[in-house]
Amino acid sequence: MTSARLSTLAHLRGDIERIESQSEARLLPRVALGHAEADAALQGGLALGALHEVFAHEGRHVAAATGFVAGLARRVGPRRPLLWVRQDFAELESGALSLRGFGELGLDPRLVVTVRAADLDSALRSAADALACDALGCVVLEIWGEAKPLDLVASRKLTLAARGSGVTALVLRVAATPTASTAETRWIVRAAHSPPLPRWQVSTQPWGAPLLDTELVRNRHGPNGRWIMEWKCDACVFHDAANPQPVAAAIADRPPAPPVVAHRRAS
Repeated sequence: MTSARLSTLAHLRGDIERIESQSEARLLPRVALGHAEADAALQGGLALGALHEVFAHEGRHVAAATGFVAGLARRVGPRRPLLWVRQDFAELESGALSLRGFGELGLDPRLVVTVRAADLDSALRSAADALACDALGCVVLEIWGEAKPLDLVASRKLTLAARGSGVTALVLRVAATPTASTAETRWIVRAAHSPPLPRWQVSTQPWGAPLLDTELVRNRHGPNGRWIMEWKCDACVFHDAANPQPVAAAIADRPPAPPVVAHRRAS
């Protein structure tokens, strides 16, 4: 009898969650990313005034994940200040945020404000306080490693703060595994290969547009998916890549090559 009641209660909770998700999907404003398939999966684009998570696949993909977050921030708040909160030691791990790099990606460096927090609790408080300011276009919270304080309760607080002000929250996670949260979407980002160039253009052709291997693994209002996206720095939109090629797995993920043994010819 107890198991039957628990099963019924689970079904009712699932029905309530689906009903709430459908109503929220209609109410939340959205902004298109520019990538047709991704926007279709997102029911028109990324939800504004909500919490979104972006995970770097591995430590070596942190630059790609950071660039993806910067692109999302540009889409959700193009002419409003961006507040980027990160822990102190993040600069030792991945280097300082480059305002020149933001400018090359299409963001206005004059609208980027960075906050260095002493620890995770300070970073969470700073992000929550910033989300209460509706003058901002976006708040980015960059967290390194497994973070126990960033649990379901903390995630819920960030979500409520984002909904209250309409400011979008982007949580960038590095060297961490996904856990339960109230995020609207969750992405796993890897670097992707740039399209090959003819040999005669290699020395004269400038760097191409950033290519990102993006995987949508959580989507509250639609299907998941995986796409190779190209960030158009001039138009500040994501497009479908012309030559999608994900980066090969790290050498540590593959069996080592057999040793080469030199044989001396007998005289």
